[in-house]
Amino acid sequence: MEERLNKFIASSGVCSRRKADELIKRGLVKVNGKVVNELGIKINPEKDVIEVLGREIIKKDKKIYLKLYKPRGYLTQLGKDKFGRKTLEDLYKEVGIKDRIFPVGRLDYDSEGLLILTNDGDFADYVTHPKNNIKKTYIVKVKGRVNHKTFNRIRKGALLSDGFFKVDEVKILKKGKNYTVLEVVIHSGKKRILRRYLDYFNHPVERLKRIKIGLISLGDLKEKEWEKIDDNIINRMSKKKK
Repeated sequence: MEERLNKFIASSGVCSRRKADELIKRGLVKVNGKVVNELGIKINPEKDVIEVLGREIIKKDKKIYLKLYKPRGYLTQLGKDKFGRKTLEDLYKEVGIKDRIFPVGRLDYDSEGLLILTNDGDFADYVTHPKNNIKKTYIVKVKGRVNHKTFNRIRKGALLSDGFFKVDEVKILKKGKNYTVLEVVIHSGKKRILRRYLDYFNHPVERLKRIKIGLISLGDLKEKEWEKIDDNIINRMSKKKK
């Protein structure tokens, strides 16, 4: 039975479908020893040999869903970093994760908190696709005391270099002498969007921690701790995409 190549790669636990498309376009996928870079190509999983980044892919049926507290100082990518920075590959080894799973979305090198890890490409695509507006909650410590006027401006949004951006929700949790702690909810997946947004208001981020994605929360996990996500939560989120 034929199957789209990007779907096969995603369901094998390598990456999401969109990421699979990127790999195909970059010529990093082979079918029966030949490089393919045409999107939409179909393959026969029973007969064809699929290689991604030089490794043969074997489809697995068991779906895995984990949540991990990523500390600061790790890139949200698999494989090695050309500059020698630590990546998820290093973190997996440190915390004992042996399954072939990939991160759902990203979390900046200097940011910490909740990462969802899975081998379910369809679920990953649903959570990360902009049209689904999956909300993410962050605790953000910024430099300086945010006054009432600036707080209202943060709520209303601003025009950044790549377009208008507005948070879904924001509230002040704490004010110190030279800092403010905010709880911010957004659904955008743009790179470093919260850091760039708060920079715009002259309140640069000093610490950023993600605590929730959709129905999945970080809970009581500490740095480098991980656990299986409750099946009921996955089922509830999966029902929404049907």
